[in-house]
Amino acid sequence: MDRKNKRILLLVLACSAAGVVLGGTASLAQSNRCLQAETVTNECLIQDPVTKTIQGMSTGLIAGAGAAIGAAWQVRHED
Repeated sequence: MDRKNKRILLLVLACSAAGVVLGGTASLAQSNRCLQAETVTNECLIQDPVTKTIQGMSTGLIAGAGAAIGAAWQVRHED
């Protein structure tokens, strides 16, 4: 694997990790805000906070990887 491919792979991994952290944190905060609202909805009570957090993390993973691949694609085509 040459140096350029290693850098692209590192970019994808870093952005994916950042997406997982941000997505998980945002979902957990949303779940907490939902439970602490003045009027708690039925949807809020039915949701499992762990499942909601995992969904946010997976969405962040996909978004981070997609952003990194898009950025790498654009840089590669500018060369």
